[in-house]
Amino acid sequence: MARFRRKSCITLVVLVLLVLIVTVVLKALTPEDSPFSSRVGAELFPDRKSLTHIQKENNNNNKPDPFKMSDSDQSGKLEAALRKFPPPNYYLHAFYYPWYGNPKFDGKYIHWDHPQLPHWDLKVAQGYPQGRHIPPDDIGANFYPSLGAYSSRDPSVVESHMQQLRTAAIGVLAVSWYPPNTKDDNGEPVDDIVPLLLEVAHKYHIKVAFHIEPYKDRDEVNMFANVKYIIEKYGEHPAFFKYRTNTGKLLPLFYVYDSYLMNSEQWAKLLKHTESNSIRNSPYDAIFIALLVEEKHKRDILTAGFDGVYTYFATNGFSYGSTQRNWDSVKAFCEDNSLIFIPSVGPGYIDTSIRPWNFQNTRNRINGKYYETSLSAALQAKPDFISITSFNEWHEGSQIEMAIPKTGQTVYLDYLPNKPAIYLEITRKWAAIFGGERRKWQD
Repeated sequence: MARFRRKSCITLVVLVLLVLIVTVVLKALTPEDSPFSSRVGAELFPDRKSLTHIQKENNNNNKPDPFKMSDSDQSGKLEAALRKFPPPNYYLHAFYYPWYGNPKFDGKYIHWDHPQLPHWDLKVAQGYPQGRHIPPDDIGANFYPSLGAYSSRDPSVVESHMQQLRTAAIGVLAVSWYPPNTKDDNGEPVDDIVPLLLEVAHKYHIKVAFHIEPYKDRDEVNMFANVKYIIEKYGEHPAFFKYRTNTGKLLPLFYVYDSYLMNSEQWAKLLKHTESNSIRNSPYDAIFIALLVEEKHKRDILTAGFDGVYTYFATNGFSYGSTQRNWDSVKAFCEDNSLIFIPSVGPGYIDTSIRPWNFQNTRNRINGKYYETSLSAALQAKPDFISITSFNEWHEGSQIEMAIPKTGQTVYLDYLPNKPAIYLEITRKWAAIFGGERRKWQD
């Protein structure tokens, strides 16, 4: 009997040791700092149902709950989770669109129901479909978002977006912006969404810049008024992006889309120090970045008094500015004229859901290779910043936001065989490479 007990004890000890060894091995195989495989990563990517449930609970419970975490506890938990990720790279910007809507938050679908635009040649136009998309199963995009046909006003959506951006190490969100009470052709005013974006961005240590769109009747006078409005209303928020120049000034940075639509003489009245009504050396001075499309725009941008250029388009070869082989010469031009150079990179391009005739501008993602090639080309030019086109421009298929496979009457592309977060992972990798290269350039 004693011998039997001795054998049982030995067997039990061996089993315990075996379990411990297996546990140690499995733990070693799981990278604890990976946002996509760790428990923290799971917390930072809650599913849509969970986010909605949490939001509903917050809205319905007016009485204090003794079992709920306090704001400081929640903040502490978030900070602990964020420490698992690399710091945001504030030299890496992503263009962001807050123009989406759905019936729950906006009373109707906005932008997801984008019309199919006719070709300018009537004979060509006759060969392609026209009409509006009918969400939620049929949306104006070639890919389908993991969050569905969401509203940009939905706090849980904004939270998810900031989580995705933060795990990708993107430091600055360049928000598509129209002045109050103005809008794009297919949407609604978006300025009232900015406070929510700033608040949630701040939680994730992300900054917000403004991408000023070509609103109706844009000129040097109302541009001054609109920049003044942005700075007075949002400039003191801790998430408002400011950049310290070589002269030591801490200034906001504005991207100006389709800047070439105003002539250089008009811009000079706003941006040249010598002009009496200039914004320079006023409380509303800023860094203004012009869109470089054609090569001739380089001289116009210089004459206008801009501080730098960006290229925006995610289609290599579509324009002079977006053609990657030109970036070295654009960088040299910028260096010679003390301008900031911001090349724009993207994961691919496809807009045939809204421009069914525009197949020649499609750029295949090639399972992430197109994006990595773009990022490599941008780094080769030693840019001041890199901008990503885009986080969520779904109409043009340039998004890095998570997408999912979807089947139905509408045929959607997807990221398979990769997972929904593939482009966030690629961005995170290159954000680290970019950070390392910048430090070398400064040495």
